[in-house]
Amino acid sequence: MESASITSMNKMPSTEFFKGMENTEMFLPRDFVMVDSRGCKNKFDVDGVTEAGMGRSSKQIAVLVHADSEEEDELKKSLDCLILNGYDRHPGEMQELLITPDKENKVAQKSRRIRGRRGATQTVVTDLETLLIRCAEAVASNDHRSASEVLEKIKRYSSPTGDSRQRLAHYFAQGLEARLAGTGSQFYRSLIGTRTSTMKLVQAYHLYSATFCFFKVAFLFSNKTIYKAVAGRKKLHIVHYGINIGVQWPELIQWLADREGGPPEVRMTSISKPQPGFRPSEQIEEAGHRLSNYASKFGMSFKFNAITAQPEAVRAEDIHIDPDEVLVVNSLFQFKTLMDESLTMDRVSPRDMVLNTIRKMKPSVFVHAITNGSYSAAFFMTRFRHALYNFASFFDVLETTIPRNNDKRLKMERDFFARSVMNMVACEGADRVERPQNYREWQTRNHRAGLRQLPLDPDIVLMLKDKVKNQYHKHFMINEDHRWLLQGWKGRVLYALSAWVADDASSSNVA
Repeated sequence: MESASITSMNKMPSTEFFKGMENTEMFLPRDFVMVDSRGCKNKFDVDGVTEAGMGRSSKQIAVLVHADSEEEDELKKSLDCLILNGYDRHPGEMQELLITPDKENKVAQKSRRIRGRRGATQTVVTDLETLLIRCAEAVASNDHRSASEVLEKIKRYSSPTGDSRQRLAHYFAQGLEARLAGTGSQFYRSLIGTRTSTMKLVQAYHLYSATFCFFKVAFLFSNKTIYKAVAGRKKLHIVHYGINIGVQWPELIQWLADREGGPPEVRMTSISKPQPGFRPSEQIEEAGHRLSNYASKFGMSFKFNAITAQPEAVRAEDIHIDPDEVLVVNSLFQFKTLMDESLTMDRVSPRDMVLNTIRKMKPSVFVHAITNGSYSAAFFMTRFRHALYNFASFFDVLETTIPRNNDKRLKMERDFFARSVMNMVACEGADRVERPQNYREWQTRNHRAGLRQLPLDPDIVLMLKDKVKNQYHKHFMINEDHRWLLQGWKGRVLYALSAWVADDASSSNVA
C-alpha cells in the first residue's frame, strides 16, 4: 500500500509526466521515447543513442524545448480552465456541437427521408439486435461455425460511424469475436495497459458533461449532502474512493470558502487503485496538488493524502480518523469494479470488505452512487442481454444529442463505452472487472454490511430535478424509489444515488 501526503503548494504541479503517455512508441521494443527534466522528448534506439545527439544543432534543440514548453503551458491552462469553470459549465465549443431542439427536428426530417430511400437496408439494420443475441447464444454454446456466420452478417451492416444501432452492434461484435477467439482478456489488457493522460480525461469529461446529466447530478448530490453535513463545524475529512482528476471538488471548495463564519479545515484522503506505469499514484497526487493549489486561492486549509491500494486492502485504521472532524465517505460509480462473490466463494467478497470498512469508519454520511445494471450475472447470456439494452441507451443519447460525423463522439464511443463492452463481453474470471449491480441489490448488500439508508433531502432532489428539466434533453429522467435518486434515459434507469450512515452510529452524528 502506497501513501503520499500533500499539504500545500505554490504553483501548479509539473505536468512532464503527461508527455508521451499517449504515444505507443514508448512500448515498442526497438526504440522508445523518454522525457527529460525539461519535458523534452528524446527518442532512443536499442544502442542508447538519442536523436538529440545525432547532429542536431543547439538551435534545433532550443526550438523543440520551446515547443514542448508551449505544449505544457497549454495543458496547464486547460486544467486551470476545468478547475476554475467547475463542472456546472463547459466550453462553448461543446455547446456548439450539441443538437438543439431545432437541429433535432431537421435531423429527424433528414432521417425520415433517408429511411424512405433505404427501406430494405433499414429492415436489415433493425434486426441487428436479434443477430447479436443469436451470435451470443452460438458463442455461449461454443458453436464456432454458427457464431462466425452470424458475425459476418453483423459486420456487414454495422459500422462505428453509422447510426446508434450500427455503432452499438459494431462494438458488441468486436467483443463477441474476441470471446470466440479466446483473445478477450489479452485484447482488454492492451487497452488498459497505458494510463489515460489527464488531458484526455479533461477532454472526455467536457464532452460527457455537455451531453449527459449523470455526472453533474451526482456531483451536486454529493457536494450538497457534504455541505449540509459540515454546517456549523470547523473540520471536514472527506474519504474519496477513486478521485481520478478531482473534478468534483472545486465547486464544494468554493461553497465552503464562501460560507458564513469562514471555511472549515479540509482533509481529503483518496483511496485509488494503482495506475499503469512506473509511478502508480502519480496521477492521484497530481489531482491532490491541483486541489491544494485551488484551495489556497481561497485561503482555505487543505490537506491531501493519497492511498494507492486495492480498496478492500484499506482498513479504517489507515484513515487516521479524528473525532473532531466531520467524516464523510464518497464513492461515485467506483464499486462496480470490485470483485463479487462469484470469485470469492470461500471468503468475504471485496465488495463486502469495503462496505464493512466504511461501517467501521462511522461516517457522518456515506454518499454512494452506483451504475445501475444487472450484467454482473454469472451466466453469459443473462448479462449479455442486460448489457446490450443498457449500452443501447448510452448510444441513443449520443445519437440524439451529437451529430454522427463528429469526431469527439466517435472517440468517446470508442475509448470509453467500447472498452467497457469489450470487458463485459469478451472477458471472464478476474479479468472481467465490469460487474455492476442494480440499486436494489446494492441496497440489500449495504444493509447486510450494517449501514442504514438516509431519506433523500427534498430540497436537494427538487434542485436536481429542476436542473435536469431546464438544462438537458427531455428524455433524461430523474425519479425517486426506496430512498434512491434514479437517473436514466427514456425510462431505463442507468444510475442511482443514495446516502447512508453506520447503523450503530448515534443520531448526533447524522447531519
